[in-house]
Amino acid sequence: MTPPSRTLGIAFSDGARTSRLAGTVVRADGTLDGLGFESCTVGGVDATDAVIALFDGLDREDVRHVAIAGIAPAWFNLLDLSRLRDAFDRPVYAVSYEESPGLEPALREAFDGEALARRLDIYRSLPPRVRVERGEAGSAASDRAEPLFVRAVGIDADEAAAAVRGLVREGFRRPEPLRIAAIAAGAHREATTEG
Repeated sequence: MTPPSRTLGIAFSDGARTSRLAGTVVRADGTLDGLGFESCTVGGVDATDAVIALFDGLDREDVRHVAIAGIAPAWFNLLDLSRLRDAFDRPVYAVSYEESPGLEPALREAFDGEALARRLDIYRSLPPRVRVERGEAGSAASDRAEPLFVRAVGIDADEAAAAVRGLVREGFRRPEPLRIAAIAAGAHREATTEG
């Protein structure tokens, strides 16, 4: 599968109380084709709403896929991938960069009561993570490259894995829409007053 013609990559950069989101529309050839910003609360429950507001603000019907850096930005402000899929009517996948035993123990340590229950409901609704090798299986590039991990809704896991592989540029670990979005989110956080 070739990468989608345009992917919206979304990344977060956390401050003390506010996380800044950047959304970058990136063409299949890696060219930046749009940029938007939003914010959410560190430790809150508004990240999903912020991602929807960012998408709506961009007003880009030509975006084919939405890729997000992780599922728990802004100190466990969990993203509801199914809700995003329904809001966008496009495939949505979250990409992470290291193996993990899962978030449930950390959620239980950080929250209790209704705050924990709400986060556990979202976390348990997520599809499983799929390991994505970055090169062709058995190739020298695959043997050297660290894997990525993807949770996908609105697209099967193999198609999402192929799309993610197609978005990684030579010499980089992150898919290009997420790499550019992370840079933009960090710059946005640095340029805005912490709130």
